[in-house]
Amino acid sequence: MTDTELFPQLSIPETLAAGPGPGNTDARVLASFANAGLADHMQADVLRGMVEAKHMLRRIWGTKNTYTFGVGGTGFSGLDVLFSAILPGDTVVAFVNGTFSGIDALTVRTKAASREDLKANALDPKPANVTVIHVPHGQSVTGAVVEKALADHKPTWAMMAHWETGSGRINDLKGFSDACLRHGVMGLVDAVSSLGIEDFDIDDFPGVVGWASCPQKGVLCLPLTYAPVSFTDRYIAHLRENGCYSYVHNPIFEARHWGITDGKDVAAGSYHRTHSGYAVAAFHEALRINLQHGRAQKAADYAHHEVALRSAVQALGCEVTSNMTSLVVLNLPPSLAGREKELVQNARAKGFGIWPTLSEPVQVRIGILNQLSEAAITEIVRRFAAEMNAMGADVDLAPALKALESHYAAAMAAE
Repeated sequence: MTDTELFPQLSIPETLAAGPGPGNTDARVLASFANAGLADHMQADVLRGMVEAKHMLRRIWGTKNTYTFGVGGTGFSGLDVLFSAILPGDTVVAFVNGTFSGIDALTVRTKAASREDLKANALDPKPANVTVIHVPHGQSVTGAVVEKALADHKPTWAMMAHWETGSGRINDLKGFSDACLRHGVMGLVDAVSSLGIEDFDIDDFPGVVGWASCPQKGVLCLPLTYAPVSFTDRYIAHLRENGCYSYVHNPIFEARHWGITDGKDVAAGSYHRTHSGYAVAAFHEALRINLQHGRAQKAADYAHHEVALRSAVQALGCEVTSNMTSLVVLNLPPSLAGREKELVQNARAKGFGIWPTLSEPVQVRIGILNQLSEAAITEIVRRFAAEMNAMGADVDLAPALKALESHYAAAMAAE
């Protein structure tokens, strides 16, 4: 190819996102992104959108934390901000029961590592001041596990994922918070997969001082917009006293871009780091959609449709091992055991975006983010059964469809 030749225009076809996330973005969010005027980042409506977004976040998350705002980027950006207060030498206990809590633990180990720790193993440091508690794949982190670890190690910090999409398990948030309170530990929670799906107020868990989520799961915005974070006064006071090794991902500095200074909301119009009017418009609309749906109703809708999907895949001979309401993690029937990745690759090649687990044992993950209708769940089941049969499973779709029909009919009768 010469310098004068162009690559062909990139055309990305629409797919059915039926994995752990990101989910298919709502058309209203895409329209808000595309229809935003070309605006200076200090334009009045951009600033108003940022102010309103932080207030909507507080309502969605059920908190009075002033330091509640969005971090530009994906969920990993929000998590990096969350863990920024951890300094080399800090004592930490991290709970791991899947791929993403494992990445969280690596982040914590990196931030808490000394220069000697990093020199010994730069890409996988293992500082003695960080204890990682491994819970077997397919099991949840329980309050009893947290209690014992904190009592034994008495750390400054503790970290846990609320919902672990690597294995599809919900971990014990109340047990984690209660144990942190009893032992004077500052709890940090990865709520990437639970915000916008489960009905909970973060202020009900006072042992947790910091939270981080993402834009592309429960919030259902474009992936590269804003990762929600929220911090208590205790976290901010600790950060003010000890600092952190970041400017961009320092929660106190970052909050200023959202009009939060010295623990107070200040007047709109303060300078910010060139946030895009397009991103602000999309994020604002996504939060409006969440509030319009209603947190309790949205949580109930996810639970309702997950039960339908679970019953259908079980009717296809699969074993479900997850307990999340936005994601079903399953073992294929014995005839397809060991071919999970092949099935997923075949499905994705046809625009059906399911996922394998990213660690052993390999399972199949089917998600329902923004697929909250009988028609959507039925389409997912039909396509999944077709992929199984294309690989020779010879499953009968009729019992799965019957399970769906019975579930939705019973729900209508109950209304």
